[in-house]
Amino acid sequence: MPLYMDFHKLESSDISMEELAKAHDEDLAIQERFGVFELKYWVNAEAKSLFCLVQGPSKEACNEVHRQSHGNAPCNIIEVSEDEFNLYFGIGKSFNDLAHTESGEIDTGYRTILLFSHDDLSGQNNHYLKEVNRLIEHHKGSRVIYPDDDVLVSFIFASNAILCAKAIHKLLISIPDNIEFNITLVSGKPVDETGDNMFEEAKKKVQYLCALGLKKTMYLDYETKKLSDKERMSSQINTADFNHVKNEDFVFSFQLFDILENRIDQPGFKSEEIDKMLGLSKSQTYRKIKSLAGVAPNQLIQEFRLRKSLKYLKQHSKTISETAYDLGFNSPTYFAKVFRKRFNITPTHFTRISKGS
Repeated sequence: MPLYMDFHKLESSDISMEELAKAHDEDLAIQERFGVFELKYWVNAEAKSLFCLVQGPSKEACNEVHRQSHGNAPCNIIEVSEDEFNLYFGIGKSFNDLAHTESGEIDTGYRTILLFSHDDLSGQNNHYLKEVNRLIEHHKGSRVIYPDDDVLVSFIFASNAILCAKAIHKLLISIPDNIEFNITLVSGKPVDETGDNMFEEAKKKVQYLCALGLKKTMYLDYETKKLSDKERMSSQINTADFNHVKNEDFVFSFQLFDILENRIDQPGFKSEEIDKMLGLSKSQTYRKIKSLAGVAPNQLIQEFRLRKSLKYLKQHSKTISETAYDLGFNSPTYFAKVFRKRFNITPTHFTRISKGS
């Protein structure tokens, strides 16, 4: 039978763990009527969030158990694969089905997601990925399947994620050869109010910020900092070397990313269109983009095109000319010129490197 995970928003901050355990027992008492098995639940009391792992014939059957036992139907329920669930949550522990970490603390279900975006422009540094994987394992991270060559990692403890990011950053800036990278940390819940995938909102945040952010830079969101500050090892961690990201920065990055994605193939696309689509003045757009990405708006458009070209060329499905025109460059010759200026390598050479030839 399929596996589902749901999200309940607890309306009252006064609900006790005893009351939640009682509600779970009420689910167990009637689950067989619907062919459902309530397996485990996670509680984040501060965020007033509850997550249940359920096996059943359908979403409707899982919902009906909650509705008829105590009336607290979930805000959202998604289907999950067992493999994906294990990558994010591991084995863990449970006491009367209440999830706990391996160290015995109540597991909130929240995870810190690290996205490490990277490109080796010299073709000489594949060995560094082995050390990155060792650092991830050392800091108790779990790699999650992710497209392209980027590395997505889930951490139970925000402190471990921060320490891992700092260790990866220290490793890479010590390498003299040409490596493009940035690292983003975001914490979030496994099931959002809307959406169909695990940690959908958190993964969207790290993806967009990595695409827009400065190279060789680490980004840290407010939620991860807050979680880390509550953990036992937090006093050992200095986050001054991260760019701290506020919630409103993510709202802006979502809008900006979507604009760039939808207009990047148009050669005449200029920053004035960004101003209009964001509903901001030229000076407001400039300040916001400069703060987030470290460059002026027109520079960001070219930088976004060039970074996407690395992905296109590595996929080997498009020629250099096709890549140039698909990303809004007026000619392959001009594309090759700005590519070499930016990355200190020609598109042809980079394509050969990425093919391993």
